[in-house]
Amino acid sequence: MNLSKEMQIAVLMGGSGAEREVSMASGQAVLKALKEKGYNAVAVEVSDNEPEIPTGTKLAFNVIHGTFGEDGRLQRYLEGLDIRYTGTGVTSSEVAFDKNLSKDKFVEHEVPTPASEVVDCSAGVILPKMAVPFVAKAPRQGSSVGIRVVKEQVEAAEAMAHAAQFGSNLLIEEFVDGREFTVAIMDGEVFPIVEIAAPKGGWYDMETKYPWLSGKEVGSQYTCPAKLSAEEEAAVKAAAKKAYDALGIEVYARVDVLLNSLGSPYVLEANTIPGMTETSLLPIAAAEAGYSFGDLCVRIAELSLAARP
Repeated sequence: MNLSKEMQIAVLMGGSGAEREVSMASGQAVLKALKEKGYNAVAVEVSDNEPEIPTGTKLAFNVIHGTFGEDGRLQRYLEGLDIRYTGTGVTSSEVAFDKNLSKDKFVEHEVPTPASEVVDCSAGVILPKMAVPFVAKAPRQGSSVGIRVVKEQVEAAEAMAHAAQFGSNLLIEEFVDGREFTVAIMDGEVFPIVEIAAPKGGWYDMETKYPWLSGKEVGSQYTCPAKLSAEEEAAVKAAAKKAYDALGIEVYARVDVLLNSLGSPYVLEANTIPGMTETSLLPIAAAEAGYSFGDLCVRIAELSLAARP
């Protein structure tokens, strides 16, 4: 099936997860861009796990970040309705969204990634064997929800308890001190790298990603293309692409990578439904690669239809 101006596209936004407000902003931006391009796009605000899709919908443009929209459940629901959707499929969504499953794939395919262990806190908080500094991560949350950086042992119990509110099998990763980057990839094309600089004394969490949600005046700063040597750029891009391939991602994603002082990259995770406001990181990278925001939305739709004809 080819994309056409007459085809009804339902832009799915919202969801019931922690990233609902961000998803609403992404959805409105995509809706506006598609309409300006002349496409028959309609808004669908999702609030439960069985959203009503308008009759006649030929493509669901999914911009529900995090739980339900990004974890394979919405993809499986839409397949049950025989409705095509944007982005990667059920299995790759499930694996990419689950930090423990992603880590297994990274290790299996020799993707450079921080050393880790999994700690089962289902019966109560247990401290990891890993020495500080480390990062405690809830396995199935997006946008840095349920993540704590632990620099001192005295912080460990509180950090584990916080992460355990969002999931029991916590991923504990070695803390890598380095510069943070994100690499957008669409249909195998690796876009220019974006460097992320959190406010001084902070880190790239929900508040610094979206300062407008928390009322903060200053959020993270972004540079695209990132200022890297040719060797560093090649290493970061290669690591991101290897992670993308290891997870079996289709259509597009954004891969987060750290680079330490020795020039070694470490992949953290892949985001299969990344932010889609005009100031989000994927559109910033796409613009540097020559895609307007509207062109990016259209290309995602085209590639998604081609991926599941």
